[in-house]
Amino acid sequence: MTAPPTTTSPPQADPGAPAGAPDEGPARRSVRDRLAAELATTPGRLALATAVAVVACLLLAITGFLAGNSQAAALRDAQRDAAQLVGTQELRNDLVSADATATNSFLVGGLEPAEAREAYEASVSEAAQSLPALAATAQGAAETDDLATVSDSVQRYAGLVESARANNRQGFPVGAAYLDQASAALRDEVLPTLDDVAVSTSQRVDSDLTSVSLSQALLLFVLLGLVALAAVQLWLARRTHRRLNMGLAAATVALLVGGIVATAAVLGGNGVARSVASGPYAATVATSQALSLATDAKSMESFTLIKRGSGAEFEDSYQTSVTQARDLLNEADDAAGTRNDPLSLLDAWDEKHAEIRALDDDGQWDDAVAAATSTADDSAGAAFTAFSDAAHADVRTTSTQAVDRLASAATTAQIAAWVALVLGVAGAVAAAAGMNVRLKEYR
Repeated sequence: MTAPPTTTSPPQADPGAPAGAPDEGPARRSVRDRLAAELATTPGRLALATAVAVVACLLLAITGFLAGNSQAAALRDAQRDAAQLVGTQELRNDLVSADATATNSFLVGGLEPAEAREAYEASVSEAAQSLPALAATAQGAAETDDLATVSDSVQRYAGLVESARANNRQGFPVGAAYLDQASAALRDEVLPTLDDVAVSTSQRVDSDLTSVSLSQALLLFVLLGLVALAAVQLWLARRTHRRLNMGLAAATVALLVGGIVATAAVLGGNGVARSVASGPYAATVATSQALSLATDAKSMESFTLIKRGSGAEFEDSYQTSVTQARDLLNEADDAAGTRNDPLSLLDAWDEKHAEIRALDDDGQWDDAVAAATSTADDSAGAAFTAFSDAAHADVRTTSTQAVDRLASAATTAQIAAWVALVLGVAGAVAAAAGMNVRLKEYR
């Protein structure tokens, strides 16, 4: 009897598998199965714990280094840009001072006093010398171009002043026109351009200080590394019933020290940046701006007399500048936390100016000119010089404080970055060695 033919039915699809789902290849299932089987054993879990401990240490090493290094770079940038801003404002002050001296000398008539001429030349020379240094440290093509424009305009200004001097020495009225042109060139071309440079530099300082604070975010990863290492130790102690693993203990000490050093440096650097921004840096900027405004007011005082009865607009400008300067000096005092000399000296000079205006308004123009150009100890000129010297001294003091404190914080952050990196790597080596001791017990 012949057996009936057999037929082979096709393999039935897994009812639990989604329709149309591709079958995982045997190689992929094999790797996954082997990994699951490995992690089901104690040696496999020890190997995973070792990897977690090493990664936690390296996480602290890398993030601690990045946090300290990035903050150090931001602090150095803030230091550089703050110095650039102060330099720009000092350049502005030199030019305004030169204009005030030239304008005041013009009142004398004929050959101006030697002291006034020397003061004018010194201010122009300082401005000319500072321009190349500022251009060398300028950031961006626009700022460099602006400073090049200032350099050309300063040369034009100096030429117009020389023409005014030459005509004034010979008694030609056209000298006043040249002086007007020179002053207009300074105020319409040079000073606005320098103000634009100062604004862009100030914005960079603000950005630098913001970057300093952003470095704190990386400290979260430092904390994460410490937590992960603590979790590994807790698991190992429960698994092996041994409280102390020398390798992990050494790694923990390394991470704690590295984390504390990095955290203290980064938080400290942020605190320094904030205190500098609201303290010596703010005082420096406010005092420098006040000095520029007051020096400009000095020019307006002279122009009021030069115009002989038609200088009301210059007197208005004087009053506006002095009021703004006084407000800025109050801000500087608040930032510095002390009452400084420039404010009281500004008031003393303003009182002398009021005496000059009283003489001129009473029709005693010659006496007013004599009072404005006098160099006696109790003169308006001496009062303004005392104010200017005190303001310059304050700017030098507070700017040095700001730069030094930022530089010190940058150095501390840089050192902390390397400490965190070295200790993190050392901790990773110690953790791997400590865990390897436990792994050997299963081999």
